[in-house]
Amino acid sequence: MKAILFLLPLSVTAQEILPDVVVTANRTTEETKEVPYAVEILTAEDLLENATRTLPQAFLNTPGVLVQETTPGHGSPYIRGFTGRHNLLLQDGIRLNNSTWRSGPVQYWNTLDAQAIDRLELVKSQGSVLFGSDAIGGTVNTLSKSSNFRRENGPFSGGAAYYRFDTNSKSHLSRIEQRFGVGEKWGIMLGYSASDIGDIRDSALGTMRGTGYSQLSHDLKFEYAFTPSQTLTLAHSHLDQDDISRWHNTIHNPGWTKGSSFTTAGTDLARDYDQGRSLTYLRFEDTNTNFFWADRYQTTISFQHTQDSEFRVRESGRSDTRILDINTFGLSFEAGTGNVVWGTDYFHDQIDSQGLRNSAPHPSNRPIADDSTYDSLGIFTNYTGTIGQRFTYDAGARFTYIKAQWEGYRPDGAVIDQVGNGSWDNFALSLRGQYELDDFWTIFGGASQAFRAPNLDDLTGRQFSLNGLDENGSPDVDPEKYLTTEFGTRFNDSEFSLELSGYYTFINNGIVRIDDGIGGLATTNSSEGFIYGFEGQAIWNLHPQWRILAHASWQNGEQKQGGITDPIRRLNPLSGALDLRWTAPSEHYWISGRVEAATRQDNLSRLAASDTQRIPVGGTPGYVVASLYGGWQMSEVLQLNLALGNLTNEAYRIHGSGQNMPGRNVTLSVKFEW
Repeated sequence: MKAILFLLPLSVTAQEILPDVVVTANRTTEETKEVPYAVEILTAEDLLENATRTLPQAFLNTPGVLVQETTPGHGSPYIRGFTGRHNLLLQDGIRLNNSTWRSGPVQYWNTLDAQAIDRLELVKSQGSVLFGSDAIGGTVNTLSKSSNFRRENGPFSGGAAYYRFDTNSKSHLSRIEQRFGVGEKWGIMLGYSASDIGDIRDSALGTMRGTGYSQLSHDLKFEYAFTPSQTLTLAHSHLDQDDISRWHNTIHNPGWTKGSSFTTAGTDLARDYDQGRSLTYLRFEDTNTNFFWADRYQTTISFQHTQDSEFRVRESGRSDTRILDINTFGLSFEAGTGNVVWGTDYFHDQIDSQGLRNSAPHPSNRPIADDSTYDSLGIFTNYTGTIGQRFTYDAGARFTYIKAQWEGYRPDGAVIDQVGNGSWDNFALSLRGQYELDDFWTIFGGASQAFRAPNLDDLTGRQFSLNGLDENGSPDVDPEKYLTTEFGTRFNDSEFSLELSGYYTFINNGIVRIDDGIGGLATTNSSEGFIYGFEGQAIWNLHPQWRILAHASWQNGEQKQGGITDPIRRLNPLSGALDLRWTAPSEHYWISGRVEAATRQDNLSRLAASDTQRIPVGGTPGYVVASLYGGWQMSEVLQLNLALGNLTNEAYRIHGSGQNMPGRNVTLSVKFEW
């Protein structure tokens, strides 16, 4: 069994990849070994040990996930080949995706403070049944920190202070949090974070001027127990980011050469983003009811406010400003009876949009049609059953209805605003199963449908894309439909864990961007496409003090448009890592050595190949990077972590990113608890 590990293309993380923990992949509590999906779990401790700065960076060493960073303040994970609005991001089970999210790598995942997260759950290729539109590549649920008042007895209080510094960019990140309350009755968690991120450096480009930014965030969670099973939760979080530069488009990017590959220099005088998002929700749940229709239920009311602005000065001196203001109202209800989960959810977006050129109003420059609304209604159910002693299955269905309306739409050439609307509906199914071969081996697999109606960006959007080209929406596009089939196997015993999986996603009517022939990109539907890949991950406990972790992944895919076949944009090359960790017998300190590697990626779509300021001509070079990580629990209240990153000072770029990764770097973090 142990020999299997060495037959894998190796790649590894410092977190335990197959821990025996519970997840919410089926909107109910289950152990990971019982879920018929490929699931990844990350805890706050994992993020601390891996010197994680942002939410996307949490997945840097996760098989099947390519973490692209347009700039250090903008990160977008590609999960099984899909990114941006083709992955679903949740905060405490509430969807953060809204109808303005644009295609390709997006910045929105950075509106969640990674330091305020208690736990991350990634379910790959889940489909649209349980959480609705957009859950194509994967669903990520971020669970925020709380007071944990139900674990306390009587009055309690406690807190923590965290500080992180790295020598490469001379960045400072800090957080302070406090919790208090009365055990089993009520509890409050308060948190505040501040970041001052400096410009990163590497051995080839030196200081990448303009890659730094600042960030502030705060969060509050109040929980009150009416009864031992009934809980009311009121939560609020807010994050602001300022002056995030798309460095690769600007004159600060001189271009980069490595071997036969090279990127071209940027030309914009400035291209900066500001963004902010707040979420407030009120939730009531009862985990032990006496109703005939449910033995548990939960209802949530939510409000989100998102602001997104972009300022660009071209080489000619012309300036363009695009501003979005989005209010999202949400209402959801879910209930369970035995092995059945069912419910409904509704979200309503209200959008204000402005476009300026040389500081004067310019309606054709709006990022989305002004005075737009977008409504999404879903009804779902999922059943978990068993056949015999060893086979379990999940069968689910969802009906979705979506309606879009817009007023202030001014495409190029129009002299007045245009009004429009559209509506779409879909019925999606999912069938998954798992069979226990014995007490250690299981096999799992199945098929899940996914659906994504065109959002307001698809329909009316006008964004800067690629090398600054205008990307224009179309009111005529149709919904995208997907079907993912997956087959995998798991092995778990006290010494060794292994998970292997393969997947194939059929793409029907995918919304793509094509060259419009007049210096921009037009939105249309492709005829068909596919993406498939393989993933492997393993843990081997060699000795009570020694552990090896490994994972690897590879994928390929194509889409057809107008009779022309093109590779999927930003495919993850064969990549992986290997990590060897030693923990002291006292468990007070540990150290691990990690090697990460990726092969050259030259399987590029035509659009990706034209994005030469970001993606090297000839393909993104492969790399091998070595790092050391360590931690010391100095006392019950003081923890010290140290990371020595990129020991050989390798100049490298993760495929699709807009800048090189940091060169040699020392990251020190201190956490003090009381």
